[in-house]
Amino acid sequence: MTRTPAPTTKPGRTRARRAALALGLALTLAACGGTTRDSEEERDDAPAGDATADPDAAYATDLSVAMLPKSVNNPYFEASSEGAERVVDELAGSYEYTGPSDASASSQLSYVNTLSQQATDVVLLSANDPNALCSALEQARALETTVVTFDSDVAPECRDVFVSQVDGAEVGGALLEMTAEQIGGEGEIAILSATANATNQNAWIDTMEAELAENPDYADIELVAVAYGDDEDEKSFRETQGLLAAHPDLAAIVSPTTVGIAAAARYLQGSEYRGEVALTGLGTPNQMREFVADGTVTEFALWDPTALGELAAYAGAAVASGIITGAEGETFTAGELGEYTVGPDGVVTLGPPTRFNADNIDDYDF
Repeated sequence: MTRTPAPTTKPGRTRARRAALALGLALTLAACGGTTRDSEEERDDAPAGDATADPDAAYATDLSVAMLPKSVNNPYFEASSEGAERVVDELAGSYEYTGPSDASASSQLSYVNTLSQQATDVVLLSANDPNALCSALEQARALETTVVTFDSDVAPECRDVFVSQVDGAEVGGALLEMTAEQIGGEGEIAILSATANATNQNAWIDTMEAELAENPDYADIELVAVAYGDDEDEKSFRETQGLLAAHPDLAAIVSPTTVGIAAAARYLQGSEYRGEVALTGLGTPNQMREFVADGTVTEFALWDPTALGELAAYAGAAVASGIITGAEGETFTAGELGEYTVGPDGVVTLGPPTRFNADNIDDYDF
């Protein structure tokens, strides 16, 4: 959905200047064989664009903001979009939710290019690959588009701020802890992930693998497989079936993706493995409620994706308004969410995950 307010002039920025920058960038690309960046040494010494932090500045009220998720038609990102749109509406800006139907970096690329060509002020991106979009994002930033990643990051030099849903180690630790509790601390487990290049998924898997290798509490748990459902429902369903067929002694499946855990739960619900093979991971209460009610799933976790979208939108508006630049130690206020501080590498963290089970799942609606 796109809402366009009455046009006004942005603080310190005009459409004519954006057009001049676009023309200059096009000429640079033609002359330099496609590169838009200075040498590594020059970049290290230069400020990011012409941004200057002013913690006392007010949020601009006419920003154009677009959210580009890993894929659309995903309940998790739809919830994030609701939160972001609410913030943009409060700031009297215009909002667009757009993206590919398949979770691939190549599919996201054309959307990044289109949004920068449209002179979008802020792009909120959940990336399908940490590096594949960097060239396009650098070109967008050269045209003064603020790039804020959320949920899944790109290389830090390719964006302004990353809004992390939670500390990665906390997620991986929580997933393994729930798994161990549900299988009595022993047995074979498998992971059903999203895409093989998803930054957040791989970070959580790395944490789980490290804990399995080093923590004596998990000495009797063996990770036997990692499968990828590419955040597609039917593929995740088939991958679940394949994991169970290939590993008849499997005790649990861990799916750190909302699409994957729902598809795996649907398969288990109608199979002989229901109640025999544990399933946990990351999911939304609304999509998992029926599986908790019938005993297919005991417990899973997630943060509030709506709040994640809100925080991403505030962070993007804060950068575009000059309140922060993305430097460590800067602070900004994200409405009712409160004050946040930018950490190392331009990371802003929402908070710890919440566990959902039969005792509390009906207290949540997202």
